Amino acid sequence: MVPLKRVTAAKQRLRRAGARDVDALVWRLARGVIEAARVRPTYVVTEDHDVAAFAASLSVEAIMTSARTLSGAVTDAYARLGAKFDRLMIVHADLADPAGLGDFEPVEGVTLVADRHGRGTNVLALATGLDFRFGYGANSLAHHRREAQRLGLNCAVISDSPWSWDVDVIDDLRPDSR
Repeated sequence: MVPLKRVTAAKQRLRRAGARDVDALVWRLARGVIEAARVRPTYVVTEDHDVAAFAASLSVEAIMTSARTLSGAVTDAYARLGAKFDRLMIVHADLADPAGLGDFEPVEGVTLVADRHGRGTNVLALATGLDFRFGYGANSLAHHRREAQRLGLNCAVISDSPWSWDVDVIDDLRPDSR
């Protein structure tokens, strides 16, 4: 599942920093993630009808949610998709290099792909039907590790992945910053 909020509300740090063409960047990054992931059944989770139309244009189903937060949207979609699938992978739509997502085989339990700062969760894979409490935002990686521990699940953290690079701030757009 790929959560994607209304594009004009996305990437506020980039917008505040004066980045140009942020809407186009959001669409481009999301397209790359969806195309890399859709080797498997892929769903876009959104509250926005324009995003749902974008998903449909890529032959991907949208799950509409009224949740106001990323954690709420993921929780909502996790519950809905749990009836269809044994495992799910949640992938952020702003990965700079999403190649290989559709071929990724996570470990049993919980697999977390950390952002390059070691604080965020860019990819999270887990079984469905768990009482897992998603906690995106500041220090989400630590939160998700604690959740795996609380549930007694094996937790693998991957910190050396191309998926660790997401686009959040102006410096992320500079080729020499990688």
